Amino acid sequence: MAEKKKIISGFYNWTFLAIVVIAVILINIVSSFVYRRIDMTEDQRYSLAEGTQTFLGKTQDLKGRVNIKIYLEGNLPAEVKHFRDAIEDKLKEFKLYAGDRIEYQFIDPHDGTDNEKEALFQTLFAEGKGILPMDVLYEKDGASNKMLLWPGAIIEYDGSTANTIQFLPGSRSAEPYRIPDIVGMIPNAINNLEYMLVSSLRRATAVSRKRIAFLGGHGELEFKETQRIRAMISPYFSITDVELNDSIHALDNVDGLVIARPRSKFSNKDLYIIDQFVMRGGRLMCFLDKLKLNEDSLNVNGKANTVRYELGLDNMLFDYGLKLVDNYVLDTECAYKIAPYAEGGRIQWFYHVLGSPSSHPISRNLEPISLPYTSVVEFVNNKPNIAMTPILTSSTNSFTQTAPQVNLLMTRNYGENPQLAADPSNPMNQRCLAGLAEGTFESYFKNRIVGDFANNPDSKYLPKSKKEGKVILVGNGRFIANKYDSIPNKRGGYRYRPKQMNDLQMNEDMLRLRMSHFFGNQEFFQNMTDYMMGDNSVLDIRSRQIDMHRMDKDKVSQDATFYKIINLLLPIGIILLLAFGMNFIRKRRFA
Repeated sequence: MAEKKKIISGFYNWTFLAIVVIAVILINIVSSFVYRRIDMTEDQRYSLAEGTQTFLGKTQDLKGRVNIKIYLEGNLPAEVKHFRDAIEDKLKEFKLYAGDRIEYQFIDPHDGTDNEKEALFQTLFAEGKGILPMDVLYEKDGASNKMLLWPGAIIEYDGSTANTIQFLPGSRSAEPYRIPDIVGMIPNAINNLEYMLVSSLRRATAVSRKRIAFLGGHGELEFKETQRIRAMISPYFSITDVELNDSIHALDNVDGLVIARPRSKFSNKDLYIIDQFVMRGGRLMCFLDKLKLNEDSLNVNGKANTVRYELGLDNMLFDYGLKLVDNYVLDTECAYKIAPYAEGGRIQWFYHVLGSPSSHPISRNLEPISLPYTSVVEFVNNKPNIAMTPILTSSTNSFTQTAPQVNLLMTRNYGENPQLAADPSNPMNQRCLAGLAEGTFESYFKNRIVGDFANNPDSKYLPKSKKEGKVILVGNGRFIANKYDSIPNKRGGYRYRPKQMNDLQMNEDMLRLRMSHFFGNQEFFQNMTDYMMGDNSVLDIRSRQIDMHRMDKDKVSQDATFYKIINLLLPIGIILLLAFGMNFIRKRRFA
């Protein structure tokens, strides 16, 4: 009987072991074909953004087949191998939504003969327009080794090369990167992976691009002053310049219109053309200065008066639910200005406001927006069919001056912790600096033009927008303007290029004062154009906030010994506990 029981027990144990082994093998086989993972992080850093999922899931965006060739393979340093695996993980997630419309392969650029490698390197580099190589110096087996990496990818769409992706910066000097340098780059590169891949896919697969026009003819910012932001959006939109010239068809093929800092009055004919553009569903983006200030006079004389611009746009924008007030906002959240007479050689320049982003996708999680001499945007409340949203605001410690005289010495009236508002913590002190109106607009010319014209079919007059429209108003006309260098050419003229210092991200005075800062003007404009033109595939990726939690060095220093003991003794203690427990169970069962 005991012998029979022993045989049954042995059969049971071996059967159970066989089932476990087979189950483990099957799980591994299935997992090699099916990719799934659960993101349990608070900020969902390992999940695709909603816009990415929508973009990858739309068959009309990815009609053809995309092949991504990533040139990070071979005998890589461990840190680069980790980055390579992160790229593969992200592409596996892409395939969950796009299926076989996206294929990828990792290629070792150092595989092949010398002639084959040289030819591949020339193709990848493409005279500096492709992937930039990266020289890496690392230690292995006590010796220094140098490796040439190609940290990028080529995207092919429908069998032809569309564009390239540069995951890590290439070497631009004779000095190679060291492993500690790469370790510092990789976390940020991993965070930007999704944006880099999706934006490159957008460029590669775009069949037609919506058209954005920069308006001219009223003293607006010139081409040379908007080169930087044009270059940012040109991969995604068709950019053009337009003057109305009383032509009713001037905006017929335009989807979005930018009016950037006009300084002369719009005629009624111009207003009619713009109004009907909005009624047809066009997107209107207005960046306006309400007051004129001569900064040269301010810097020379220490003070300057302001003069009101008469643009003729006010009443039309009012009908769309937006109003620009003729004042300046002063805010303690501001840039600094060099002032030799002041203590420390600088003053808080309250007139150079750093706009606070709101929770709207256009500005969410961006750096402060640089808005020198900005005015308040107000909403008109009696517009039931229009939704109005503040996009940028001042801080709670701010106030306004109506048609002010600007004086450099005004900051002397405030101490180190200036209080501009009676209650600096009251949210009611926040002023709207950029506002968005969305909905069904009524024509500004409704009841303002003669019936014969309005009723004439040839005029194609629309008294009401035929589909939902969008109008955005920023109370600052210069926030997208770049400074530029003038370079003489052979024909006796000049060509222009933006200055090396990006003044959409940095302030020259604050750089000279060695003050750490960063502005989000570029990203704000790019988000705004994406939102206004209805392309939200990368909007929520840019506005996503992934916090890099740093170690508390003080806590590590204080508690290091405790955690070392825990890490050393806990695994040993668990093993000993299991051993004594199993031994106790055996004695109880077989005694």
